[in-house]
Amino acid sequence: MADRIYLRHSTDKQTDARQRHALAALLAAGAPIYEDPATSSRRLSLERAGFTRLLQEAAVGDTIRIADAARLFRSVADILALRPVLIRRGLHLRVESGLLSGIDLASDDPGTKMMVSVLAAVLEFQRDMISENTREGVAAAEAAGKTLGRPSALDQAQAAKVVKAFGEGAAIKALARRHQVAPKTIRRILDAVGVRDLPGQLDVLPAEADQQQHRQSKPDPEITLDLPGLLADYLRTAGDDAVHQAIAAGQTIRRGQGYSVRVTAPLTLHRAALQQSAALAKQAAGSAARKAHRTYTTRVTSACNEL
Repeated sequence: MADRIYLRHSTDKQTDARQRHALAALLAAGAPIYEDPATSSRRLSLERAGFTRLLQEAAVGDTIRIADAARLFRSVADILALRPVLIRRGLHLRVESGLLSGIDLASDDPGTKMMVSVLAAVLEFQRDMISENTREGVAAAEAAGKTLGRPSALDQAQAAKVVKAFGEGAAIKALARRHQVAPKTIRRILDAVGVRDLPGQLDVLPAEADQQQHRQSKPDPEITLDLPGLLADYLRTAGDDAVHQAIAAGQTIRRGQGYSVRVTAPLTLHRAALQQSAALAKQAAGSAARKAHRTYTTRVTSACNEL
């Protein structure tokens, strides 16, 4: 069993000096370090390169050490996605300073679960307040006639082409390469017009009403679909017993740093898994969870249309 240190700061103008001071004893003992410099807390911990490498190298019984909870998670959605992964892998999570020092935040007992959920809600509220203050400051500056931000990397005509190509199925990274910009630039353009938004009813498939009578007239077929790993991790704790059993019987398919679970089950069970995973996608706005849910929605919808 080993200690593994995780460090993160949000921008390239910040440093991890304070974190290193809190973790000085562990650093002196030679504990391995995993870092995500200039990485926003809005990016889920399971999406970060440094933390992903830590999970890949950690063994059962290892302890992840962080200076404070906000270094690792700052939203309810993040901790909901993170805790099941740590518990399943037999890892511990400890904060080195503050009121939470000495507590294993990856413990599966009800008291810890409640405390961590409350902490995540407080951190999320703190982050939202910072965002609200920022928006008010921007609005005041614009009202005073000040021009804010850098010029857009793409003009309106190029942005329109990006939106059209995304609607036709082009990937964000492919669009970024095509226009020689960063992927976050493409995401900003798409988010400005709302094309990446999930439908209001995440648990209802497209053309639901039109297909309901047709489905009822046919038997419930057993089909094989790949369930994204992020949704699988969430459903292992949030799903019902039938979904748990289907995931446990599935085949794990590794895909680079991520994975999928190939599940063979009745179509109604896939639909139930889609509905039960909607809560994670709603809470994790702009994250990989939304993309994973959208991917699984497409697969389930295609299976329905083929019947």
